[in-house]
Amino acid sequence: MSLSYTTRRRLSLLVLTLGLPAYIAAALVLTGWLYTRFGRLPLWAEFAVFVVLGVIWIVPLKPIFLGVGQPDPDAKIPPQDPDT
Repeated sequence: MSLSYTTRRRLSLLVLTLGLPAYIAAALVLTGWLYTRFGRLPLWAEFAVFVVLGVIWIVPLKPIFLGVGQPDPDAKIPPQDPDT
């Protein structure tokens, strides 16, 4: 099922304003749990954890964000006046 342009724009706004901060909080809880469970990780391991957590959130949401910054493809464009 394909989402319309307007639906994708609204969903992307919702994800960025509510979903991403919630994901950041969950990532901080996860890293805090790792810290209490295993102690301080080596710097390269912490870096790897934060890079993976920073990239993985976009994988399932990629179809929502594709083309959102482009003009609406379904909008009717008025004809241009060739004299202007």
